[in-house]
Amino acid sequence: MKPTQIILVSIVIFTLFSCSKNPIESIDLSGEWQFQTDPQNIGEEERWFEKDLPETIQLPGSMAENGKGNNITLATKWTGSILQPDWFHDPNYAPYEDSLNIKFPFWLQPEKKYTGAAWYNKKITISENWEDRSVFLNLERVHCESVVWVNGEKTKMQNSLGTPHVYDISSLLKSGENLISIRIDNRTKDIDVGENSHSISDHTQSNWNGIVGNISLQSKGKTTIENIEVFPDIDKKRATIKLHIFNNSIENLSVKVTAQAQPKNNEPGGIKKKTYNFGIVPGENILKMTYELGDDIRLWDEFHPNVYELTISLKNKKLLDKKKVDFGLREFKVNGTRFEINGHPLFLRGTLECAIFPKTGYPPTDVASWKKVFSAVKNHGLNHVRFHSWCPPEEAFEAADQMGVYLQVECSSWANQSTELGSGLPVDEYIWEESKHIVQAYGNHPSFVMMAYGNEPRGPEYGEFLTKFVNYWKEKDDRRVYTGASGWPALKVNDYHVLPQPRIQAWGEELNSIINSQPPSTNFDWADRLPGDSIPVVSHEIGQWCVYPNFKEIEKYTGVLKPKNFELFRESLNAHHMGALADSFLLASGKLQALCYKADIEAALRTPGFAGFQLLDLHDFPGQGTALVGVLDPFWEEKGYISPEEYRRFCNTTVPLARLKKRIFTEGETLNATIEVAHFGEKPFENINPSWKLNEKEKTIAEGTLGGQRIPLGNAIQLGKVMVQLQKENRPRKLTLEVTIGDFSNSWDIWVYPENTPEQNKNIKVVEKLDNATLQFIENGGKALLSLGREKVAPEMGGNVGVGFSSIFWNTAWTNNQKPHTLGILCNLEHPALEQFPTEYYSNWQWQDAMSHADAIQLDSFPVELKPIVRIIDNWVTNRRLALIFEAKVGEGSLLICGADLVNDLENRPGTRQLRTSLLKYINSDKFNPKVKLTEPQLKSILKRN
Repeated sequence: MKPTQIILVSIVIFTLFSCSKNPIESIDLSGEWQFQTDPQNIGEEERWFEKDLPETIQLPGSMAENGKGNNITLATKWTGSILQPDWFHDPNYAPYEDSLNIKFPFWLQPEKKYTGAAWYNKKITISENWEDRSVFLNLERVHCESVVWVNGEKTKMQNSLGTPHVYDISSLLKSGENLISIRIDNRTKDIDVGENSHSISDHTQSNWNGIVGNISLQSKGKTTIENIEVFPDIDKKRATIKLHIFNNSIENLSVKVTAQAQPKNNEPGGIKKKTYNFGIVPGENILKMTYELGDDIRLWDEFHPNVYELTISLKNKKLLDKKKVDFGLREFKVNGTRFEINGHPLFLRGTLECAIFPKTGYPPTDVASWKKVFSAVKNHGLNHVRFHSWCPPEEAFEAADQMGVYLQVECSSWANQSTELGSGLPVDEYIWEESKHIVQAYGNHPSFVMMAYGNEPRGPEYGEFLTKFVNYWKEKDDRRVYTGASGWPALKVNDYHVLPQPRIQAWGEELNSIINSQPPSTNFDWADRLPGDSIPVVSHEIGQWCVYPNFKEIEKYTGVLKPKNFELFRESLNAHHMGALADSFLLASGKLQALCYKADIEAALRTPGFAGFQLLDLHDFPGQGTALVGVLDPFWEEKGYISPEEYRRFCNTTVPLARLKKRIFTEGETLNATIEVAHFGEKPFENINPSWKLNEKEKTIAEGTLGGQRIPLGNAIQLGKVMVQLQKENRPRKLTLEVTIGDFSNSWDIWVYPENTPEQNKNIKVVEKLDNATLQFIENGGKALLSLGREKVAPEMGGNVGVGFSSIFWNTAWTNNQKPHTLGILCNLEHPALEQFPTEYYSNWQWQDAMSHADAIQLDSFPVELKPIVRIIDNWVTNRRLALIFEAKVGEGSLLICGADLVNDLENRPGTRQLRTSLLKYINSDKFNPKVKLTEPQLKSILKRN
């Protein structure tokens, strides 16, 4: 189509509005619009709102979807913090000077990018039947700021990130041809919500320009229903309805209001219609009425997501307006240190949603897409989603209503770095207005149960600002609970806190966390990490455990965002001669990731009186340096190493729990486990008899029951004890303790080792350094085990790699290289060195001690034929060829090298003691016959110089 062609929308109205049963006419404006970017911001001065624009674009949609914008270069300006601005000088990323081959490493890369003003024009024809009516232009999901001109007349700017932009253009339209011009600007200007806010940031959804939801004109009578608010009272079985009516006439009117509620799913059970009489004046009117619901009301919660549709009709002599809203009958409130819904105890099992939509680069505006998201959430035993620094569209609330998911919504801001909340900057007023828009647009939805300003505030005055924010909303609207912010502070006025202290790994804790510094147990909880102010606490962004990239995922990126970061990481892996191990690294690190999440979630479930947790995240976060923290990919799909069924064993409405002081035992000791349960199901268990088994593979070693009992709703509910003496069989083995309560089971691995002692074989040298005598011994045909440990390996040979038991926390690029730097281990299960140390191909708890006393050994300078017995999986940026255990031929002799300390304090380290035993038995066998030769200089290069 030529740019000068006129774009027409013909409106044909067959009946007069006074005869219509429903006077509202909606005109779909989707389709082709004229288009032009305005990088110099000259469009208003040159009156582009009166002109034909040279290009066309399809709406709804973004510029990127339409192939509009600029190519990515090293000079591309991004919205979002980059902690390494000169990243292209980093040899780990390799420079990509050619703009056709830019591979940006820190988040998904759009094919086109544009930040600035863009103009969208459309000519429409309006019937004369629209005269003397109210006409509204509805723009759903605008990014970000919009200004509308109609026939050359300018309207006031709107900039809500979370709600539709609605313009009353009644006085600007005329019969016949009209020109609607919309300027959309996605720059951060005076109002700065924070460049990392997921409402605007390139880290996740991308900072797109466009309109991606409903675009329409709505025609109404002069007297309209602007908003309906429904306040249920389930105890009294009634609802207070508040109507916001605008009378655009100059007369007082007598009106009849009819209210009728029906179940959303069209099932029987409608609530009796009721009619009310009111007088209204010109201008704004607020009408309140009490709507009796009857005795057969259906409440809304996660188990019974009953949704009602309320229809309000406004009449005098004729139908003036009609409007429908969804609502649910529920009471979500605080009781003590946790939440209740409809009088039942509730534990929030949540995940974040950070506006991660790789195919479009923006959130969907259809219910089906959101049902896919919430289905994944519920399939993994969760019941809650926090929208981190953004608010989803209407369709997300509709899907959550229908599926029984509890939502925490935030006012589109993460006021960090340059944005200081409460300092009088324009963002302060913006947050107030955004919160009002959000509650007005979505406040009736029963799934909307929690609200915060946003994430992790900054600034000297933010506490005072957030105190006012919470007090205002607690007083104004009691349909949900409020907190100042996610992360901090613990304000006295908060209905609930979202705090980072109750989790297994904290920011900056590195190798000093519980999971990395203490022997494995399941006996800890967060009771001593709560503020003790009797306000419910939800743990903030727990987990953040990484997994190696799934390079097979690359083919899924068929939309506007491309995984150039994944391509870069894959090239790096291939360059380090490990491309064939990509799938193995994914699966092994994934198993460790799942183990870490299990430990994190169970600790939360064990904590008495705890209110819940919010994961970061159930699915991957593609930004902030690439944070592969999900057991699901960014498309909410499985990666192949843990199923939803497996995940639900430790994350569910009901989770059996065992408190074990340790998980590594010596034969002859007694296994003592205290069994408890976190039960937040639909109702208590009556006369149920929990059972337990101790298995070795398929064989049951011991079993029993805990006796018939009633299990109420709650957690830290004690069920009984398990005591089993572990027989002396003079063999190492892994056992599994499984506890079952009705349909719910959970299990924990333990290891039992013989009471061996670290005896020295006179034919084998066990050494901690390679002196000349040892080297001479090996070169002359001897056998040796080199035991290292932390700070024993030269920095350039792996000593600078932070090794811990856990997976990487968030990622190394965004955390200033916090430790650990690795993703667990990958074992060669066919290798006889591990025959006496039962293991899987991945990290399990029996490796915790060895990994906590180890340095990695970097093999990049050694022959590629040298294959470690146990690899350490490096992070995806550096992809170093790392080993924990490997062997080599040295002269006429043989050497086995272990990066873990196999010598010191072994009486208190039974797991590592057994690993040493296994390695020494291998060395003492005929099977110990390394093939790859290393020289004396190569060996000495491994060791740190004193």
